[in-house]
Amino acid sequence: MSIISPKERLIRVLHKKKVDRPPVVCPGGMMNAAIVDVMNETGHTLPEAHHDEKLMAELSRDVHEYTGFENFGMPFCMTVEAEVLGSEIDFGTLACEPKIKKEAFASAASVDYKDIKKVLKSGRIETVVQACHRLSKSFPDVPVIGNLTGPISTAASIVDPMTFLKELRKDKANAHRTIDYVTDFLIEYAKLLIDNGASSISIGDPTATGEILGPKMFEEYAVRYLNKLIKGIRSLNAPVIVHICGDISSVKHLIAQIGSDAISTDALVNLRLLKEEFPSLTTMGNLSTYLLQFGTPDKISTHTRRLMKDGIDIIAPACGLSTSSSLENIQAMTNTVKEQ
Repeated sequence: MSIISPKERLIRVLHKKKVDRPPVVCPGGMMNAAIVDVMNETGHTLPEAHHDEKLMAELSRDVHEYTGFENFGMPFCMTVEAEVLGSEIDFGTLACEPKIKKEAFASAASVDYKDIKKVLKSGRIETVVQACHRLSKSFPDVPVIGNLTGPISTAASIVDPMTFLKELRKDKANAHRTIDYVTDFLIEYAKLLIDNGASSISIGDPTATGEILGPKMFEEYAVRYLNKLIKGIRSLNAPVIVHICGDISSVKHLIAQIGSDAISTDALVNLRLLKEEFPSLTTMGNLSTYLLQFGTPDKISTHTRRLMKDGIDIIAPACGLSTSSSLENIQAMTNTVKEQ
């Protein structure tokens, strides 16, 4: 019997093919697994690794080796896109992820539409792309997941978010123009990642939730531009994962319209019921990150086994991991999957 590599297992699942067991992954980006325990153990640390391609690759490898997650995931934050599009970034500390310090524009009407080819040569884009290249060449059997901040969240990271959310209703022309431009940029960024070894792309769009947008705007903006982005990535022959944050009940009827190869959700979503309602969905998640931070290894193993029993296709944390989550707790999750 042949042994399936982690890369082949994940790709098979994303292509709806049978595998021996679910992959267990943590994509990076908004689900960054560079926890303090790993960084203290290895000496490869943030925020330095945000800016150094060799260090970024080493830290991503550390996460894979120490936690047991079956992938490399980069970058370690959701600010790469906003930075190159003009926003000011606070790069955080060892224990605190980067955040937007100041958005670049006061409104969608004032957005400066820069040449995308020039934008792609600025900021940390090259750092992420080269780290991706290093890992894909050195470890061809491990999937490299390239992470994008989704269209709505990126737009709300370059335009004052409170103003921008109002403009989704009051200035639709400029809101659409901004998100469309951001989506075009994200497609080109994804192309660089894929050309340099990313085997799949994960999109985290935490602003694009039913709770924030409501069903009508979720359909008008989130579904529309996620699908444009997905179509652009699919044209590059790479599968796509989309994470939807929060309570999806108000937009659940729209989830199946998102054309990704897998849907990842927050912990409060019952993925078993979601699979029953939409049998064609490939589901990913959704072990509580609160449990991973504050729970015991035994409870984590129990909840992980429940997800596997429910037929969840890819086992992963539900959302962003706390950097204070213990290595022991994360290993309880990954070891439980691998022991089945």
